Amino acid sequence: MGRRIIICDGAESARLWSRIGADLSEELTWVPREGEGRSRPPGFRILQGGLDEGAIAKLDPQADEEYALVSDDGPWTRLAVREIRKVDEDASILVLSDELTQEDLPDHASLRRTGWKTLIRDDINEEFDHLANLHRVAKIRRLLDQREKIAILVQPDPDPDGIASAYALRTLLGRKRTTAPIVSFGEVQRPENQAFCEAVGIDVKVIAPEEIADFDGLVLVDVQPNVFGENPPARLKSVDLVVDHHPERSGYEATIRDIRTSYGATSSIVTEYLRATNSELNAKLATALLYGIKSDTQYLGRETSRRDMQSFAFLHASHSPALLRRIERPALPLPGLRALGRALAQAEVRDGIHMLVLGHVREDVIPQVADMALQAQDAEWAIAVGIVNRDIVFSVRNVGYVRAAGEVVRAVVEGLGVGGGHRSMAKGIIPLKAFREVYGRADRAQIRSALYDAFTRAIYRDDG
Repeated sequence: MGRRIIICDGAESARLWSRIGADLSEELTWVPREGEGRSRPPGFRILQGGLDEGAIAKLDPQADEEYALVSDDGPWTRLAVREIRKVDEDASILVLSDELTQEDLPDHASLRRTGWKTLIRDDINEEFDHLANLHRVAKIRRLLDQREKIAILVQPDPDPDGIASAYALRTLLGRKRTTAPIVSFGEVQRPENQAFCEAVGIDVKVIAPEEIADFDGLVLVDVQPNVFGENPPARLKSVDLVVDHHPERSGYEATIRDIRTSYGATSSIVTEYLRATNSELNAKLATALLYGIKSDTQYLGRETSRRDMQSFAFLHASHSPALLRRIERPALPLPGLRALGRALAQAEVRDGIHMLVLGHVREDVIPQVADMALQAQDAEWAIAVGIVNRDIVFSVRNVGYVRAAGEVVRAVVEGLGVGGGHRSMAKGIIPLKAFREVYGRADRAQIRSALYDAFTRAIYRDDG
């Protein structure tokens, strides 16, 4: 676009504009109100001739230029719109007013209204939010700076949101893995989460619950003590810090709690810490937190707040697209590609279901194939099935507006195995022994036939 032609109604509006600073592309003009005289606000010149077509024409407006009208006066603003349109019928006009509504303004295809002082208030409120987060981080640092060794505890089999948040918090504390290890009472089991840790270079150390007593500082991230059972280690009943977005639980003490249930991811909370402290954000850390938000909110589609969106946008500017692709699409091993080729040779989409049976594969291949299978024409459901050790493992994806994937998988595995998930993705495991007891054999044809029938019943039951 070209210039912005700013027309202010009176000296007060013009002075406020000049205080917030003018862009070099802005032509600053004002129309004096009665009794104001001709005292020129800084940077402004009087619109000679007032609000009429001739005065606006003297500004020599071009077709790609934009106008801003700053006023809370309806008649003044309506007149200004009419006179501008006499010069340029298709002019782009932004009305800045805290009093007028869209209904107070004339119809014009390229006219937009927004608040004026409210825009400034929003920015100020955001700065106060940053200040509150800065104060919280200062308290956390004062609490933990003198501790020799801090455990940053995440839940057993932690997810990317918990891992990324712990990694970021350690950075915020200025610690290394030797003085603030990320620990868990259970291994990272999901192949996609293992791939995430490997790609970013995050080490989650597995310890026994009683070993938590060896640390003189204890921080819980994306989890609360009650998650560890009715009788957790005594050290977990009084912790230094809890940062989480899950519903708040009772039964423990924490010197500092930061639990924000309106947030979709703990990564969003920790990102706000980093923003408030102006911490250096390298590509690896930004990508880890971005993926933490994406994975916990199902690509910003589930339980997502405005805060998550803001943190996502902030991180997006610094993340590494190449690293994110590596996390989201881990390399497929050649045996997995060969299994995929054999499965694709028999691929078909029936009743909106695209099922690929891979045979014996590495477990991390299965969810990648499920993601790929959902791209098939007419597919509303994609199911990738593989045999891993002594289990039949399957990953499920759907288009999001059908029956919840987690609910469907639970129905399929009922009485045979375990499974569950979210609306658009889920996972199930059926031991080969249990499958053979029901279906007699477990070759590819039998697995395809039995699971297709089971999924069809689960997806379309009660749908008439």
